[in-house]
Amino acid sequence: MNWQVVLPLLIFLVVIFMVGFYASTYLKSTSNFLQEYFLGSRQLGGFILAMTMIATYGSASSFIGGPGVAYTMGLGWVLLSMTQLATGYFVLSVLGKKFAIMARKIRAVTLIDFLKERYQSKWVVILSALSIIIFLFSAMAAQWVGGARLIESLTGLSYTGALFIFAVSVLVYVIIGGFRAVAITDTVQGVVMLVGTLIILVGTVIAGGGMGNIVSDLATENPDLISPFGSDRSLTPLYVSSFWVLVGIGVVGLPQVAVRAMSYKSSKGMHRALIIGTVVVGFIMLGMHLTGVFARAVLPGIEVGDTVMPQIAMEVLPAWLAGIVLAAPMAAIMSTVDSLLLLVSSAIVKDVYINYVKPDANDQTIKRISMGVTTIIGVLVFAMAINPPELLIWLNLFSFGGLEAAFIWPVVMGLYWKRGNAGGAMASILIGVGSYILFNTFMPNAFGMHTVVLPVLVSFVGYVGVSLLTSRKHAVIQNKVITKLWSA
Repeated sequence: MNWQVVLPLLIFLVVIFMVGFYASTYLKSTSNFLQEYFLGSRQLGGFILAMTMIATYGSASSFIGGPGVAYTMGLGWVLLSMTQLATGYFVLSVLGKKFAIMARKIRAVTLIDFLKERYQSKWVVILSALSIIIFLFSAMAAQWVGGARLIESLTGLSYTGALFIFAVSVLVYVIIGGFRAVAITDTVQGVVMLVGTLIILVGTVIAGGGMGNIVSDLATENPDLISPFGSDRSLTPLYVSSFWVLVGIGVVGLPQVAVRAMSYKSSKGMHRALIIGTVVVGFIMLGMHLTGVFARAVLPGIEVGDTVMPQIAMEVLPAWLAGIVLAAPMAAIMSTVDSLLLLVSSAIVKDVYINYVKPDANDQTIKRISMGVTTIIGVLVFAMAINPPELLIWLNLFSFGGLEAAFIWPVVMGLYWKRGNAGGAMASILIGVGSYILFNTFMPNAFGMHTVVLPVLVSFVGYVGVSLLTSRKHAVIQNKVITKLWSA
């Protein structure tokens, strides 16, 4: 075990635990446990909002899996990854003030709270909760695999032992601190991610003898490594463009990102977050994926893509600095896992248990159940992550696509189209999720596009078509909803 590398990571974990204990003081003093535990009492400023969105979105895929694929595919994958540049801008622009105003009006704590009030349907709530639970389990498993592989690479521990350490670390601060702990640690982690990206990129370029030398080495090995089409020429213009749906526009439908749009304090903070978030996401995505490509010239022959970042950091940096830099992917992974844990927990506790099982549950009962459910989810994800896939990025992107197919139109059309109703929302979720699973199973990357594109399109047709067909049936409920949500 290289203690010079491990020690900075241990210090980082201690800081994260301290933040969790600090945030737990708010849980003890608050008069509304749900608002504080799942939404931080809607008190996020612009900088924290930007960083928590970046840290939640920037995950093991961005820091471990993505650079690993870039190592294999070359500069074409860097071009594809930059479709993520406008992620924060899309989310806050599309949802923005309107979503936050409506959420405050109905005192929504989760995305499903909004859907419940907007559509007045038990089945919309249940289908939404099931979608979150199913797809976020695979997303969390991907993050835990990334965290375990990182710890395994640095310490020499077995994969299972590393997974256990990572699981315990995340569960402790999420359970005791809730959303406020997540938001504050996301800010710390976002800064670590930004600094770590800069250091590892510069270190790799220097170790490779400069940009010109690296590009020359890549071209000598395979000219397609420096082309926009990837090393095997599979990155066609249509396939790359389809990623604008998956990791660009479609991110509006991700519950773990959308919930941030209801947690900020003021419109000034939101506007500041738009700018900060776009700049920081762009730099991190470009820097980490370029590092993955350049690592091929410095360390050729790496067989497991998910180990590229730990290996290149320990190769090109002093041990103590490598430890600091590798806190960046650890930060990205932990910040995504903590948000997903809270989201699945809130879907079970707030959206199902409180709405339909025990609406009169007191704060003490809710607190006990929330923490218990979060712990159980963590244990189940640990069990899922014991047998990991070869490249975790595909597991993560699978969950992204499923969530987007389920939620993008019920959320966006629910905000901006008054004629949208419960029938349309249920049709959109069922058609979106059903077609996504079918396409993913039998026709992945149909017509040369990413699998998510067609399900998003057919779920839109389903939403609009069924809403129009059932408009008379839902007319009375729709009038009440419009009066409540669209009134001044």
